Amino acid sequence: MPGGRLTQQDRRQIALGLADGLAYAEIARRLDRPTSTVTREVMRNGGPTTYSADLAHRATQHRTRRRQAAPQDPKTPPQAHGRDAEAVREYEEMFTTVLMQSGLARMMSRVLACLYTTDAGSLTASELVQRLQVSPATISKAIAFLESQGLVRRERDERRRERYFVDDDIWYQSMMASARGTARLVETARQGVGVLGPGTPAAARLENIARFLDFVSESIARAAEQGREVLHTNPETTSDSTA
Repeated sequence: MPGGRLTQQDRRQIALGLADGLAYAEIARRLDRPTSTVTREVMRNGGPTTYSADLAHRATQHRTRRRQAAPQDPKTPPQAHGRDAEAVREYEEMFTTVLMQSGLARMMSRVLACLYTTDAGSLTASELVQRLQVSPATISKAIAFLESQGLVRRERDERRRERYFVDDDIWYQSMMASARGTARLVETARQGVGVLGPGTPAAARLENIARFLDFVSESIARAAEQGREVLHTNPETTSDSTA
């Protein structure tokens, strides 16, 4: 297996594989690379639908130069649990890209990814400023939006500082909101059946859409309810019981 970083030719092969609809594992096999390497590369550079080999190569060169030029902050604490700092940074970038593809703006995605990759699940504004190297005003704006969407919550700690938390229940609430949105589409489609006239081709199309979306909406809501307790399960307990 070749070592080192991906070359520009590697990236062109990845782009060709994506264009041909190949799975990450198959692209990785052809490059003789780990699947995780290809996955990180694609998700860090726009995702499978917008990946560009040349842009990805230039972006990687830019990140490398930026890291080499940036002085090491002596106040930066070492990674907990012996984690590889570079691997954590790359994962945060990939997580940020995925959140952006789900519809969040870049800074909101960076803040959320930063919070989710801390063991405590919470950070203060000053900690976010230091970790993301942005202004306090930028953090304040991002937190205000995330809080308005129910994606983070704020509390004051024992030193009266505001701390921002990610709540495990957010994903449940997000799924339920998706189910409610889909249910509204069902209602709208069925209203169209009456307007366009039952039995007409357009009405039949809308009725089929309504039936499909109704099934999906109910499935999402049922699965979210059934799986909600997973969000509050201690992974160590799960591992022990599995063992």
